[in-house]
Amino acid sequence: MSKFIDRVVLHVRAGRGGHGCASVHREKFKPLGGPDGGNGGNGGDVILEVDGNVHTLLDFHFHPHAKAGNGKPGEGGNRDGKMGTDLVLKVPDGTVVVDKDGEVVVDLVGVGNRFVVAKGGRGGLGNASLASKARKAPGFALLGEEGEELDLVLELKSVADVGLVGFPSAGKSSLVSVLSAAKPKIADYPFTTLVPNLGVVASGDTTFTVADVPGLIPGASDGRGLGLDFLRHLERCAVLAHVVDCATLEPGRDPVSDVDALEAELAAYKPALAGDASLGDLADRPRVVILNKTDVPDGAELAEMVTHEFTERGWPVFEISAVSRAGLRPLTFALADMVRQYREDHPKAAPKRPVIRPIATDESGFSVIADPQEPGGFIVRGTRPERWVRQTQFDNDEAVGYLADRLARLGVEAALVKQGAVPGCSVTIGDVSFEWEPQVSAGVDIVPTGRGTDIRLENNDRVGAAERKLASRARRGLLDEDGK
Repeated sequence: MSKFIDRVVLHVRAGRGGHGCASVHREKFKPLGGPDGGNGGNGGDVILEVDGNVHTLLDFHFHPHAKAGNGKPGEGGNRDGKMGTDLVLKVPDGTVVVDKDGEVVVDLVGVGNRFVVAKGGRGGLGNASLASKARKAPGFALLGEEGEELDLVLELKSVADVGLVGFPSAGKSSLVSVLSAAKPKIADYPFTTLVPNLGVVASGDTTFTVADVPGLIPGASDGRGLGLDFLRHLERCAVLAHVVDCATLEPGRDPVSDVDALEAELAAYKPALAGDASLGDLADRPRVVILNKTDVPDGAELAEMVTHEFTERGWPVFEISAVSRAGLRPLTFALADMVRQYREDHPKAAPKRPVIRPIATDESGFSVIADPQEPGGFIVRGTRPERWVRQTQFDNDEAVGYLADRLARLGVEAALVKQGAVPGCSVTIGDVSFEWEPQVSAGVDIVPTGRGTDIRLENNDRVGAAERKLASRARRGLLDEDGK
């Protein structure tokens, strides 16, 4: 038997961008062919899409981790890497996505609606794309970026036209079973129904859905019983119907007090999404009172006594019996009229055509603040500086010099001087900390001294490309007596 799951925690991770390629064209009789390293492919996105054939979040309950495909690295010969495959996750209509802070990310209503919850990382540029007049054959490429990774909460709110509310064993499931083709579990003990049951009802030219919400008792809005877990399934219902047990034998209970108790719970419940498809507060929805179990003589007499109590409130009252099916036809027509009236007053918006527009973002800005953890240190924050640091190969001197040039042209060097930075102080950008050396010229055209090297960094303690190559030859025993 399948389980009904209406709330899950989903861990999503978009694909990582592929690294760029540092390659030089090599062909017989054509020396110095120039850089031909291709760009890395972008990582795949994680996308949520509403599917009419999905009715529960059960798949995510058993598979809570979702990861899109990674982009492929670039290759020589100006061959760009393949883009990562997008991961499309099918969710039921009425799914609400909430982030770890409790903020609503998106409300997915309507079959076909899609939303990108995690964006894939950018692919790194190859050295062919980094070539310039001053740096004609770059000996480095940019690294691909990691994709977005986050935890989300998916909550399902049933999209039904009529919501049945009532005390346990009031006959809500029985009413759904006789109004529609649904076959919920029915028994004579409280809390038989543990999950919302949906049924489709046809009345003339109108077809609408009915949902019963289990476990509503006094205190449900504060977490008693099962009501708090399922009250959200009423948020999208256009009509609320009180199903009242007129044949209950419990002392201290009667139809009026039952309805008053549930009305207090509906008024106390606050929908999570204000102003969305939940149609406002539950207290403002149209009401219908259904007096059930009137096939019992005492029940019929009690229903006749309390009818005027509800009609005075302006609520339609219907006496029915889910067992004998008495009174179901007038009830069905009345519910269909109320749903039809609501649809006329709130027509569905025409589906919008997808329009692709460039996103206006200001990536040129950055800020320099004092480092609270490092005395005399500074932190540089900004979209572009942080992205450039993530894409840099720090074991390549030429790549580090290229990063210094980009930061200087952006104005980071001047901003540090203005903030009072001194040589040797700690400067943190993203997850990387540097020792700032303002005497190193940056932002000016230089004459390359070799692929993977930078003359401005030759006097530091960094192990350069030539030293790494020499150490590799020594490990393999390829050096002669002169160490060459």
